[in-house]
Amino acid sequence: MVQKNVRIRDVARQAGVSTATVSRALTTPDLLAEATRENVFAAIRATGYRVNKAARTLRTRQAGAVLVLVPNLGNPFFSRILAGISARLGDHETSVLIADTMDRVATGKSLVDYFLDSQIDGMICLDGGLPENDLQQFRDNGLADRIVFACEWVQNTDLPSVRSDNIQGARLAVRHLYELGHRKIAHVTGPLDNVLTHARREGMLIERGRLELPARDEWIIRGDFSLESGREAAEEIIRMENRPTAVFCASDQVAFGLMSTLTARGLRVPEDISVIGFDDIELSDFYVPSLTTIRQDRHALGTRAASLLLECIDPQSTADGHRKTPVIVDVELIVRHSTAMA
Repeated sequence: MVQKNVRIRDVARQAGVSTATVSRALTTPDLLAEATRENVFAAIRATGYRVNKAARTLRTRQAGAVLVLVPNLGNPFFSRILAGISARLGDHETSVLIADTMDRVATGKSLVDYFLDSQIDGMICLDGGLPENDLQQFRDNGLADRIVFACEWVQNTDLPSVRSDNIQGARLAVRHLYELGHRKIAHVTGPLDNVLTHARREGMLIERGRLELPARDEWIIRGDFSLESGREAAEEIIRMENRPTAVFCASDQVAFGLMSTLTARGLRVPEDISVIGFDDIELSDFYVPSLTTIRQDRHALGTRAASLLLECIDPQSTADGHRKTPVIVDVELIVRHSTAMA
């Protein structure tokens, strides 16, 4: 029976030889006696052991490719991050492979196989929803140190990550609305299981408390970073008896859906309700009214994540440094026409 997570010592035990002999059979088989060599290969077949080519090639980067996991390729937010990754890795003649994790097919064992088959040298993950079972497979195969998270991350792990200062961004958004005279401020969140949702909500709550703003449960509206959730949030706000005068949206996409529906229902932005987003995707400057938002330096997120991974792959590279603590990229308030005095 083929075993799971077979290691070289399991093959050695099956063959009745040392691990050094198994390693020699895989790397320099001509140095072994024919009977010993055939005995080791029989044990490999019996146990289902796969040669971990990655362990031998990652330091020399023989694959010359990196896999990037994206949670939704249709979301324009990721374009600049991917451009940054591609630019940085292109300087090192490393190709970029992209997989969309939305359907959860490109996860788990299939991802480990990319490494074990020496198709990639490392992985940048933009999806903080990667299941713990998948991460454990990387740990079991000694590959966890070849993964860098960018933008999103997984809580309670020490895997290296590069992320925006989401908490500070949310605080900037609320403070901007406060300085315009708004006191009744609503917040449309992202999906509840997303790390960005929690960070941005935390920042909003911190600043709301610091400014002693009034709080109502209905002013925190569940969303999912999509246009549709912005539309739904607008309908909720329209039905409120105690309607907020400003809304902080957890993403620009949410803000666009919110503004289009408010306008369609006869409310003016920003005259009746001010709206601020988060991300500063390209459309933000061209929407009518143009969107006030929190700018993430998405290109920097990509380049710094790629630099971090290059060091994981090659300690001699000119990367920023392999850090176990998160690399935090500053955010910026961009004031446009969707916010105005209360």
